[in-house]
Amino acid sequence: MKLIKTEKVRKKTDEPRTNVAERIYQTIKDDIFSFRLLPGERFSENEIAERVAASRTPVREALARLQREGFVEVSFRSGWQVKPFDFMKFEQLYDVRIVLELAAVKKLCEMEPAPNLEDLKRIWLVRPEDRLEDGPSVCALDERFHEQLVEATGNAEMARIHHEITERLRIVRRIDFTQANRIEATYEEHAKILRTIIERRAEDVKSYLKTHIEASKAEVRKITLHMLYEAQQQHPSSH
Repeated sequence: MKLIKTEKVRKKTDEPRTNVAERIYQTIKDDIFSFRLLPGERFSENEIAERVAASRTPVREALARLQREGFVEVSFRSGWQVKPFDFMKFEQLYDVRIVLELAAVKKLCEMEPAPNLEDLKRIWLVRPEDRLEDGPSVCALDERFHEQLVEATGNAEMARIHHEITERLRIVRRIDFTQANRIEATYEEHAKILRTIIERRAEDVKSYLKTHIEASKAEVRKITLHMLYEAQQQHPSSH
């Protein structure tokens, strides 16, 4: 890895420390999400500090935040490590997400007056030729679709818990949108869920939503295993 000249390093460290820590946090998180840092891979604070042109203090702050969120772990003897994938944990998070979202859509079907879903309708109830095709963009919209369904209930605590689960699942969920057929399926299924909420068919929408999330969970596991295998072939020395 090519090191940045000292002048540039000094300029970077002129940033407020909170900004530097945030920048480093986003950089490492993106590396984990993109499999540039593989599950189980070890690294030191010094390596990160050199790479992002910063001192060790904001690097440590960024890593502590990632540790709290469950993305990395630290060992006294061997430094930092990207947390190995724990599919059991991800499946448990998916199960909690299903419980929350089923409760949310049931409430949406029963609310008086009916919830305001106009923003969601503008995005998802569109003609096939008007659909987005960019995976990361659709992934972000998919995440917001599910969060907005929960937010529309008006239950702030349910929305907060759901958001935390969404954050922890993001590393695997975004992988679901690397396949064109999954993007198309997401549009079709979201439109069906929305129309059913509008028609206030609570039991039907719960069935559609559960099937939708379960399909995503199964697809994510399959694609993640494949992508991990591919990434490990390119970085054999990391294991």
